[in-house]
Amino acid sequence: MTGMAIRLEVPDKPEWSQRQLIVDRLDAYNDAQTYPEPDRALCVLLHSDDAVVGGLWGRTYYRWLFIEQFFVPEELRGRGVGSELLTKAEQEALERGCHGVWLETFTFQAPGFYKRHGFEIFGVIDDYPPGHSRIFFRKRLDGRRRQSNG
Repeated sequence: MTGMAIRLEVPDKPEWSQRQLIVDRLDAYNDAQTYPEPDRALCVLLHSDDAVVGGLWGRTYYRWLFIEQFFVPEELRGRGVGSELLTKAEQEALERGCHGVWLETFTFQAPGFYKRHGFEIFGVIDDYPPGHSRIFFRKRLDGRRRQSNG
């Protein structure tokens, strides 16, 4: 790309293929720096009668489970359903060779739930959204304590 004319663009309606091009190139770079690791979806569905009413969606990558989405209907909260979903996902992550799990949530969602399940905060973005914070949690599944980077 050296010597090539470049320009920047902010499209009004970006296309999914444009995102995928960036993801593919970033994945190739990451694999060259570490090792190729398949990104594998992990899903635990919550059924009521014959309908899916909630669940957990994540992915395993580099021996960590990242929980992307986690929803329990309000009428089922406080009954252990969320704990069962989380435990099932952690068990599957361990079977896949994962040694940790991480996620992000908001202060108006369920940060106390994650703390009760052994997660620790490793980052916070205050005033996101305004009046709230985004919290990043992690939990080791292999019993090891957090390693300091400094």
